[in-house]
Amino acid sequence: MNTSVLLSELKFKSVRSSGAGGQHVNKVSTKVELSFHIQDSKGITEEEKVKIYNKLASRITKSGHLILQCGDTRSQHRNKELVITRFLDILKASLHVKKSRKPSKPTKASVKKRLENKKQHSLKKTNRKKPLF
Repeated sequence: MNTSVLLSELKFKSVRSSGAGGQHVNKVSTKVELSFHIQDSKGITEEEKVKIYNKLASRITKSGHLILQCGDTRSQHRNKELVITRFLDILKASLHVKKSRKPSKPTKASVKKRLENKKQHSLKKTNRKKPLF
């Protein structure tokens, strides 16, 4: 994944923020919408594209675009920075490969200790019974 190439392929669009906020919200487009076409990207290899499609299937549109929005702050530039960092985090997370778990055996000492505890517990239970004459 080549981040400098990816950043040059991003498309941004400014939109008016939704919700309450008074006069400022009604006249200023501070919300930033990031659009990225995965299939046309030159910063991602084919194998990475397949991984991204599999992991982010619910976030990708039918046309193959990954769309992210950010309207957290009142500054358009800050929102743009935030949406770029989110985009890179999402891509890194989708390309992350989980380490395979190697099954381990319990040590001999732990097995012995467990069996000893089991024997003591059963002895305790049998000592509580009424004696047979």
